[in-house]
Amino acid sequence: MNTSFNPPGWMRPKGYSNVISATGRMVFIAGQVGWNEKEEFESDDFVAQTKQALSNINACLEAAGAGPQHIVRLTWYVIDKHEYLSSLEQVGATYREVFGRYYPAMSLVQVAGLIEVGAKLEIEATAVVPE
Repeated sequence: MNTSFNPPGWMRPKGYSNVISATGRMVFIAGQVGWNEKEEFESDDFVAQTKQALSNINACLEAAGAGPQHIVRLTWYVIDKHEYLSSLEQVGATYREVFGRYYPAMSLVQVAGLIEVGAKLEIEATAVVPE
């Protein structure tokens, strides 16, 4: 079972959790970019790539016998934080469309570049499935 916490007196974060406690089988998902199963980018739009990367994580979770509710940590790597920030409302809606209202611990880092040409972001996931 995964439980989220917040230190006493801290404001509740929006769209993520500060602390997650979990026990069970751990599932580690490699960084997923916004391409399809054939490793082809169908769009260079940031939100579209976000949806595809999150959908790729969902497919990996399913292959491991897990779901979005088991995610305990996401690490986002973006090339342009301004593109992310200007799309925040759409990214949030896309996140909820793919994962629902499960908000794990998250970090977002702006990077100089990604290995896959055309990728605007990459997202890693860690999940814990109760045994």
